[in-house]
Amino acid sequence: MICYRLHCVHGHEFEAWFAGAETFETQARNGQVLCPQCGTPETAKSLMAPAVARIAADPAQISPRISPGDQVRMALRTLRRHIETSCDDMGDRFAEEALRRHDEAERGGGQPERGIYGTMNDSERERLEDEGVAFTAVPWVDHSDA
Repeated sequence: MICYRLHCVHGHEFEAWFAGAETFETQARNGQVLCPQCGTPETAKSLMAPAVARIAADPAQISPRISPGDQVRMALRTLRRHIETSCDDMGDRFAEEALRRHDEAERGGGQPERGIYGTMNDSERERLEDEGVAFTAVPWVDHSDA
């Protein structure tokens, strides 16, 4: 296990643990190392002094320095980025489009290749539930949520 002191292009600094240097390089290259404060994948190693261990440390006993709250925010930002790149934004027309797709599938039509996302109010939510339309509410963490 290795701990790197990192920074993002917006000047935020944080630490993260990796299985090894190669793991960090792979995750950074794939945009998987996200700043816990702003969510940007544009991160890099900061200068740091080498750590010299006095005793052999058991990797299972080393805990990450990223707080659980930051880990959740990072996961939600990753999920949001995935949804935004692989689904179509319907905005406030989400319920209408979800119902249309559901009805079309009920009539034997195929499912579109891309999913959809958007917003709906309580009455639209109840209507979709009553019609048996499958949907999932996702906490929408802002990209800049710190």
